[in-house]
Amino acid sequence: MAMNPDTTTSEARRGTTPADQAYLERVGERVRLARARRGMSRKSLSRASGVSERYLAELERGAGNASLLVLRQIADALSIEAAALVSDALERPVDLTLALHQLERLSPADLAEARSLIAQRFGQAGPSAQGRIALVGLRGAGKTTLGQLAAQALAVPFVELDREIERASGMELSEIFAVHGQAMFRSLERQCLETIVARFERVMIATGGSLVTEPATYDLLLSTCFVVWLSAAPDEHMSRVLAQGDLRPMADGPQAMDDLKAILESRTPLYAKANAVVNTGGKSEAQAFAALLAAMPRSSASSEAAP
Repeated sequence: MAMNPDTTTSEARRGTTPADQAYLERVGERVRLARARRGMSRKSLSRASGVSERYLAELERGAGNASLLVLRQIADALSIEAAALVSDALERPVDLTLALHQLERLSPADLAEARSLIAQRFGQAGPSAQGRIALVGLRGAGKTTLGQLAAQALAVPFVELDREIERASGMELSEIFAVHGQAMFRSLERQCLETIVARFERVMIATGGSLVTEPATYDLLLSTCFVVWLSAAPDEHMSRVLAQGDLRPMADGPQAMDDLKAILESRTPLYAKANAVVNTGGKSEAQAFAALLAAMPRSSASSEAAP
């Protein structure tokens, strides 16, 4: 007896095949990774998206709604990516689509080299990029403390990006997230960074810990600044935050450290794209400051500068 095509399609839509289950698991892992990189709890993502925590939990464990599989089937039939069906962006130019396919065939090492070549040829770098130093890293890395010391030693302005966002919006960061959500914060973050880059040729910038999770904003930073990742172990990040009087992490008890480790692990590949890395772990303030100066371009740093 011939099999009913509608029955076959119906079974596939329910995700009964191994390939479908693997696809749902990949989608769930991508959601979990994106949430971890942004330091968002499932509850906060639920509030921001209007999607229940229960659904998000199901999605992250690979049991997403069957409509995901329907979209995938349609995309497969059209020989396009499912993301192209749901994207709000305009259709990509043909040359961009072809270039992306070329890049996808490269090895990780060749891909990194290709990105570097593109940045050199078409980026916004230029001489000013060596005069703008941007610090990235988790909260408690020392971006504000070391950034202020370095700015004073180099006689350049010090700008804390989060404070610029608060000035531009007239609201504290917590209020921006509560009233307007993460999307508005990201838009303000990008606008303020563009303003800083346009205003200063020499400046020390302390960025927010999650800026690296926004590809367009991070690309702007890498293209216009010399970026330094201030790294440390999770327990050092936590102890420094608590030493600063910020007791918010303790509200979550033991879970806070697990969350911090997950955030650092998920962001490490992004932080590693910085031009230089300064490990501040186990160093005094003076030692970390000296290491930061040593990591800067010669055109920016002075060997005689001292805290």
